[in-house]
Amino acid sequence: MHRYFFAFMNNLKLRWKMLVLVLPLVTVPIFVVGGVIGYISTKQAYRGITQTARDDLEHMASFTIDLLNSHYQQFQVYKQDKVRTVHAELATLTNLSYSLVEAENRQYRNGKIDLRTAQASARKALKRVNVGETGYIYAMTTKGDLKVHIAREGENVFNEKDENGRYFIRVMCENALKSKPGEVLFIVYPWRNAVLGDTHPRQKVVAYRYFREWDWIIAAGGYLEETYDDLAFERRSFEELKEKIKSKKVGETGYIYCMDEKGNFTVHPDEEGKNFFNAVDFNGHKFIKEMCEKKRGWIRYPWRNVGESHPRMKIVRYDYFKPWGWIVAVGSYEDEFYQEANKIRGRIVGSMTLLTIIVGIVGTLLVFLAAKVLTDPINHMNEVIRKVKKGRLDEQMEVDTGDELGELAAAFNRMTAIIKQNKEMEASLAQQGKMASLGVLSSGVAHEINNPLGVILGYASYIEGKTSEDDPNYKYIHEIKRESKRCKKIVQDLLSYARTPKPALELLDINDLLSQIVDFAANHTDMHNVTVVKEFAPDLPLIMADGDQMRQVAINLILNAGAAMDGGGELVVRTFLDDQQFVNIAFRDTGAGIRQEDIEKIFEPFFTTKTKGTGLGLAITRQIIEMHHGKIAIDSEVGKGTTVTVKLPQDRDAL
Repeated sequence: MHRYFFAFMNNLKLRWKMLVLVLPLVTVPIFVVGGVIGYISTKQAYRGITQTARDDLEHMASFTIDLLNSHYQQFQVYKQDKVRTVHAELATLTNLSYSLVEAENRQYRNGKIDLRTAQASARKALKRVNVGETGYIYAMTTKGDLKVHIAREGENVFNEKDENGRYFIRVMCENALKSKPGEVLFIVYPWRNAVLGDTHPRQKVVAYRYFREWDWIIAAGGYLEETYDDLAFERRSFEELKEKIKSKKVGETGYIYCMDEKGNFTVHPDEEGKNFFNAVDFNGHKFIKEMCEKKRGWIRYPWRNVGESHPRMKIVRYDYFKPWGWIVAVGSYEDEFYQEANKIRGRIVGSMTLLTIIVGIVGTLLVFLAAKVLTDPINHMNEVIRKVKKGRLDEQMEVDTGDELGELAAAFNRMTAIIKQNKEMEASLAQQGKMASLGVLSSGVAHEINNPLGVILGYASYIEGKTSEDDPNYKYIHEIKRESKRCKKIVQDLLSYARTPKPALELLDINDLLSQIVDFAANHTDMHNVTVVKEFAPDLPLIMADGDQMRQVAINLILNAGAAMDGGGELVVRTFLDDQQFVNIAFRDTGAGIRQEDIEKIFEPFFTTKTKGTGLGLAITRQIIEMHHGKIAIDSEVGKGTTVTVKLPQDRDAL
C-alpha cells in the first residue's frame, strides 16, 4: 500500500500533489476553533474572578486607611485638649518659678542678703522643680548664658539649634525682650536628648517669662508625651488599632501591614519594628524601596517564605496615609488570589490539551508526509547542485518521477554533461597551447639569448678583472654582469616551467632536507636581519619524493619570505603530520603580507608583486607539488605576515 501510494504521488503533477496533501490540513483549523473558544472562555472567567479579587484588595486597603484616619482624628482632638492643659500647667510652673526669683530679689533690695546670695538661693530652689519624667526648670540671660540648668549651667547656648535646624534659643531671647510685663511665652520644637538615649526627636514644649531685674529668662520645659496624664490610654488604643489591622486576613495567608517612608515596619504580624527598606525579592528587586518611593499603586514580586521550596508570585495593593507618613499594604499570593480561576482554567486546559495532542499527531503525520513527498527530490537536487558548483561535474540527479521536478532533473543532467565535456576540451586545448607556446618560446630564448648573454658575461668578467674598484666605471661593469646573470635566470626559469621533469622518487627525510636548506638559505642576501626558527615534528615519517625538486620548492619559499621582510623579521619553518596523514611543511613569516585580490593570482605564470621578479617561481613550485600529488595553500594578512603550507602524501601512489 505504501509503495503504490508513493508511486501514485510520483506520477502526479506538483499542483495535484499540493492539493492532495494540503486538503487534509484545511480541516485542522476546525479543531483549532474549539481551542480558541476555550481559550477565550478561560480568559473571560479568569479576568472576572481576578478582577473581583483585585477589588477585594482595593477595598481592604481603603478600609485600613479609613481605620487609621478615624483613629488619627479621634486622638487629634484628644491631643489638642491635652496641649492646652499642658500649656496651662507649664505657665503655672513658670509663674511659680518667677515668684521664687522675685522673692529672692526683694530680699536683696531690702538689704537682707547680697545679690550673689539671692541668685544662688533662687538657683537652688529652681533646680528642685521637676516637669514630667525628664523636664526641668532652667534660666538664662538674653545673650544665651545658662544661669540655672541641671547639666549645662554656665554654658552659652545662644546658637543652639533644634532638630529642624532652627535657632530656637535666639527666638526665645528675642521674644522675651519684646514681651510685656507678666506675659508668659511658649515655644515648641523637636529635640533629641542623646543623654537620655533618644533614638529619634520628640516634641518639647517650653513656657518662659522674662525677669528684667536680673536679665533672666525663666523657662519650664518638658516633652509632650511625658505631660499627658493618659499616655498609657493612648498607647493602649494604638495597640488595639494595630491588633485590629493584623487580625484581618487576605485569602489563606495574605495580610495587611504598614510601614513608614524609610521602610520601618510599624504594623506587621511577624516583623514589626524592623527596617526592610533594602529588602529584595527572589529576582533581586528592591520592592519595599519602590513602594516607599511611589507610595501608591500595585506591585507584583516573587517571594519565597521560609520552608518553601520555590518562590510564589505575590500581588500587593498599597496606599499612603499622609498624616503619619505611613504606607498601608494589602498583599496576597497569586496562587491563592487566582485559586478559583485556576480551577476553571485547569479543566479547560486539560480538555484542550487532549484535543491538541490528537490534532497534533494527525497534523504531524500529514506534515511529515508532505515534507517527504515534496522535499526529498528538492533536497537531492540541491545537494547535486552544490557538488557541481564545487566543480564535480560528474554528479547526476536521480530521475524517478514524471512531474516537473523530474523534467528539471533530466535537463540539469544534460546540461552538466555538456559543461563537463566543454570544460575538459577547453582545459586540454589551453594547456596544450600554453605548453606549445612556452616550448617554442623557451627553445628560441635559450638559443637566441643564452649565447649572446654568455659572450656579454665573459667580456664583463674579463673587464671587471682588469678594472680597479676605485675606477668610476667599475660599478657600471658590475651592474652589466649582475643584470646579465638575471637574464640567464629568467631564461632558466622559463625552461624549467615548460620542461619540468617527472620527479625521481626516493625515500626522503623532510626534516633533514629542510635543516640543510635553512642553514644554506640563512646566508643569502635576502635573509639579512631575518631570524629563522625551526619547529620540526620529531616523529615525522619518511615520504616518497624527489629531493632536488623539494629542495627547489623549499629554497624558493624561504627566499620569498625573506624578500617580504625587507626590514627584518622572523620566519618559522614547521613540519607536522595532520589528521589525513599528510606531511605538512609550513613557512610562516612576519612580512608585509599579500592582498586578498592578489592571492587568487599568485600561482599564475608571470604574475609577481616584486619589482624584479619573473613571476615563475611560485608557478614552478605549485607544478612540482602537484606532480607529487600534494597541495599548496597561502594564508596572508596585509601588515601581519604570510603562511604558506605544503601538504605532501606519505604514499604518493596510494592516492
